[in-house]
Amino acid sequence: MRFILRRLWFYVVAAFVAITINFIIPRLMPGNPLEAYLGKNQGSAVLTHSALCAIAEQLNTTYQHCGHKQPGIFVQYWDYLVNLAHLNLGVSATYDTTVAHEIALTLPWTAALVGFSTILAFALGTLIGIVAAWRRGGATDGSLPALSFFQGIPYFFLALLLQEIFTVHWHFLPSTGGDSTSVVVGMNWPFIASALEHSILPAATLVLASMAGWSVGMRNVMLTTISEEYVLAAQAKGLSTRRVVWTYAARNAILPNIAGFANALGLAVSGVLIMELVFSYPGIGNTLYQAVTGEDYPLLQGIFLVISLSVLAANFIADGVYVILDPRTRRRAAD
Repeated sequence: MRFILRRLWFYVVAAFVAITINFIIPRLMPGNPLEAYLGKNQGSAVLTHSALCAIAEQLNTTYQHCGHKQPGIFVQYWDYLVNLAHLNLGVSATYDTTVAHEIALTLPWTAALVGFSTILAFALGTLIGIVAAWRRGGATDGSLPALSFFQGIPYFFLALLLQEIFTVHWHFLPSTGGDSTSVVVGMNWPFIASALEHSILPAATLVLASMAGWSVGMRNVMLTTISEEYVLAAQAKGLSTRRVVWTYAARNAILPNIAGFANALGLAVSGVLIMELVFSYPGIGNTLYQAVTGEDYPLLQGIFLVISLSVLAANFIADGVYVILDPRTRRRAAD
């Protein structure tokens, strides 16, 4: 508990720094949300003076003819913290909705697809790495170079290759979108089945592209762990191979991969931008691209904040897993 509380304090400070940086960066960028909104709506020719002032206030920015001055930076920062405490992230100039509402619509798509794919790639890659190391020189170990071929292929090329094979030639799977336009969005089987069908190719792209990295990393660490004295002592005691592999070797060998998995799982919230663009997947990565091209600073700010906090939360969970898997962590904390 002492170790967890110490790490919790660190993550609270890190979250505060991330929130502060997220406040500063958009104010260093050129333009403002009002200009982006007017550009999207063909200028201000059809808008009255009072309408422009109302839009500027809604977007948390200023309009030079509204008769009020831009508040000081500290006042803006305090207002930003107050709005953040009320989950008020501003209004998106691209979608004409609140940023919180837009993130709530797109985040579940990315979290379900990329999160599941990351967990599946980590689990399969770790399992293959364990088997390859324990049976070094066997069939599984010999298949790693072929598996690493997919890791060397860029995401977008692998995605296009899968589209060409399964959609263009075989007409087997849909290639774009998150669901069929003929189904009603909701917790009903036609929508769920359509969403699962549309997620097969994006998920396969992510799993194939990242699984080899987990396999090779786990294999290399596992080979070092197998030669440790405590593993040799366990074998000398006559313990079963299964217990030696999973209880002694794999449990310690997986520890270095936990931190990398936490970062990968946290970054899964941002989605894989290129993958979502290729498949036109309605995730947060695609929304991030639309925000960048549309100079939608409030939406950018909200997405970056969610990504930062997600990475911190994933790493905090990884620290808790460390405490469970590695008793040495608990002893160091007690000392």
